[in-house]
Amino acid sequence: MENFDYLCNDMEQYIQIRGQLVDLTTPRVMGILNVTPDSFYEGSRQQTEADIARRADQIVEEGGTMIDVGAFSTRPDATFVSEEEEMERLRTGLRIVRRCQPQAIVSVDTFRPMVARMAVEEYGADIINDVSEGGVTGIAGKRLTDSDGNGSSEVPAMFEMVARLGVPYVLMSVQPTLADTLISMSMKLQQLRELGVKDVVLDPGFGFGKTLEQNYRLLGELDKLKALGLPLLVGVSRKSMIYKVLGGTPETSLNGTTALHAIALMKGASILRVHDVKEAVEAVTLYGNVNGNGNDNGN
Repeated sequence: MENFDYLCNDMEQYIQIRGQLVDLTTPRVMGILNVTPDSFYEGSRQQTEADIARRADQIVEEGGTMIDVGAFSTRPDATFVSEEEEMERLRTGLRIVRRCQPQAIVSVDTFRPMVARMAVEEYGADIINDVSEGGVTGIAGKRLTDSDGNGSSEVPAMFEMVARLGVPYVLMSVQPTLADTLISMSMKLQQLRELGVKDVVLDPGFGFGKTLEQNYRLLGELDKLKALGLPLLVGVSRKSMIYKVLGGTPETSLNGTTALHAIALMKGASILRVHDVKEAVEAVTLYGNVNGNGNDNGN
């Protein structure tokens, strides 16, 4: 973390966490910790207290500085989880993560405003990572309803909640093309700014609302999203866009994941959201050497 004394001209690559500026000019690695029984990659599921603690420690020991805790699987055909159950799972996970790794930046993966409120107010979650694009979809391909806490009002309830909580927000796109993504994100960024939300990270949403071809086209055009002047988070880790091309399963997709991470870094990614932290940190380190940053990988 950087102090306010170290402000620079590249302010769009900083986010404020706990009153300090976090420098994203050198990419960071966010490790995935799912307190779910049905996430698409079996290796990411952590349900016992010992498993959660072990995973939190592993993420930090392997060089990750961010831990993304999720309690609702967003894969296609995932089991629906009530708001109460999502909160219960998160309370267990966040309590353990905060105890084991109090210095780690904790992100919470949720599309529900009240879950976000609980995570921030009860456990001091640092970032809200919303895969719904402000209420468009929760489970991949399923539109949210009023019962999910978003509804169809012009300003998404999640935007209002994040403004109230005052924490950084990850805005993920479920749009199919670069043009659609730029249009939608520009509109929603204006809504967020009008509410006073200062720290926003953009996620192009690989695997959400896109065909296989559209995923790769968007990855190839990722650098064009930098026109919005905000940090980019990329989440491709072990996703079907890899094994549908190479064959295999999520379990066999580590090499493909690393290849795509290298491309994402070259295209301007500021945060890699990953299952395999050590390998992602190595990719960031090697990318840093290519750019003349030596061994300083920001993690």
